[in-house]
Amino acid sequence: MPDYSSIKHFNVHFPAEHQYVAHVEINRADKMNAFFEAMWLELRSLFDTLSADPSVRAIVLSGAGPKAFTTGLDVKAASEGGVLSAEGDADTARKAAHLRRYIGTFQDCITALERCEKPVIAAMHGFALGLAVDMATACDVRLCARDVRFAVKEVDIGLAADIGTLSRLPKVVGNYGWVKEVALSARMFGAEEAEKVGFVSRVFGGKEELVKGALEVAGLIASKSPVAVQGTKDILNWSRDHPVNEGLRYTAVWNSAALQTNDVPAAMLSGIQKRKPTFEKL
Repeated sequence: MPDYSSIKHFNVHFPAEHQYVAHVEINRADKMNAFFEAMWLELRSLFDTLSADPSVRAIVLSGAGPKAFTTGLDVKAASEGGVLSAEGDADTARKAAHLRRYIGTFQDCITALERCEKPVIAAMHGFALGLAVDMATACDVRLCARDVRFAVKEVDIGLAADIGTLSRLPKVVGNYGWVKEVALSARMFGAEEAEKVGFVSRVFGGKEELVKGALEVAGLIASKSPVAVQGTKDILNWSRDHPVNEGLRYTAVWNSAALQTNDVPAAMLSGIQKRKPTFEKL
């Protein structure tokens, strides 16, 4: 297993009661888990590592503290020394090239959640603003507590959301009118509305119940064949962005290899014998 002890901005737990599950907790509760550059760079490194860790089959992502999953970008830190700070009289084209590379890197850090081979479950409570929605849409499953307050907040700081929400949220909920409303207005919406439009699949009473429920879902996923689970995630993500006939072709090519796994006869035999199957690490 890789060494996760050097991670600074996230707590990484492996709950004993849920084998092969990793629980990643955003660990900046004193700042409502707001992100600055070092955090999203570490997020990418962490999820790239979890993706390749054979001891991990499902991941829960939550926020530390009682107040927020994350309030998004730490605008104060960014304006004082980051890309949002003044850059003097730099040539416009050169400034644009710098910003394009910066935004591309930031996007890739959040895409690491989607790129991760293992299913990622977002467990959101309290404030979940701006970057929180970018992150959530890059996850595979979204769950929330009843107290959650969502907002696509970027227009309130003079930006069009550029880290994933505008590309992914319409595909998550399938309702462009609603997406445009919340993205253009930056208005808050809660758990009931999020569940109604399909942004989240389940709502829990409070944070403790939410995390417990998310870990149970992760544990159930982790009990399945990792060949089947990782293939399902990859095929779903690929098919989302391609026509049906191309998705079918991709699935056929993928399963021409994956169907040769020992997990298929192991799963079928366990069903006949009415016992829980066990699968080798992948």
